[in-house]
Amino acid sequence: MLTMSTLMLPAGPHPVHIPKDSGVKYMASNGVSPKSEHFHIFVGDLSPEIETQNLREAFTPFGEISDCRVVRDPQTLKSKGYGFVSFVKKQEAESAITGMNGQWLGSRSIRTNWATRKPPAPKTEANTKPLTFDEVYNQSSPTNCTVYCGGLAAGLSEELMTKTFAPFGNIQEIRVFKDKGYAFIRFATKESATHAIVAVHNTDIGGQPVKCSWGKESGDPNNAPPTTQVRNHSVSNAFYFLHGCHNSGKP
Repeated sequence: MLTMSTLMLPAGPHPVHIPKDSGVKYMASNGVSPKSEHFHIFVGDLSPEIETQNLREAFTPFGEISDCRVVRDPQTLKSKGYGFVSFVKKQEAESAITGMNGQWLGSRSIRTNWATRKPPAPKTEANTKPLTFDEVYNQSSPTNCTVYCGGLAAGLSEELMTKTFAPFGNIQEIRVFKDKGYAFIRFATKESATHAIVAVHNTDIGGQPVKCSWGKESGDPNNAPPTTQVRNHSVSNAFYFLHGCHNSGKP
């Protein structure tokens, strides 16, 4: 049973970008305001068994829901571990974020935050195909939990990286290289790191398009950035995370 304890988020939560394949709709219906004008919540760390109906039932007590979706891989139909809930009223969405952050849904404690639409990416060969969980997961060793995030020429800080990546899981360490415009974020599990790469890659942070890929890991034979994921881009050879995941492999 869910208990609606009051869990406050840090002031000024950073928007989480909605992936292109999330299924969240923005079309207007007869006599109803466009869903783009509604208030969208990102829900992370979902258990694999959670269905869209379970997600809707958990958030229904907070108000009128206009859309609800557990995001799934289009090939395998497996849950990607996150979803989106849209409310008609902002106050109800705020209450849902506050009331549900950290609550247990299924076998996991979920994370909630504001969500914003992912801006359309330029139509190039490198990004016409959306990233999938399995594709990204298999691009690095089972113990690599480190995400590379680059392309931030201004405003890069540990706080910004925390706000951007915290919804995807427990962060163990953040290394920021302001002069080079990139950072490394090490998660507790590879699953969390994979979700972060899939969701944040090719989105805007602070008005700047960013690229995400696997960070280097000591002893990882696949420590170069995957060419299918980030093209015409390289990560400095000067930085390595020496720690792997606390739990290697898929859960």
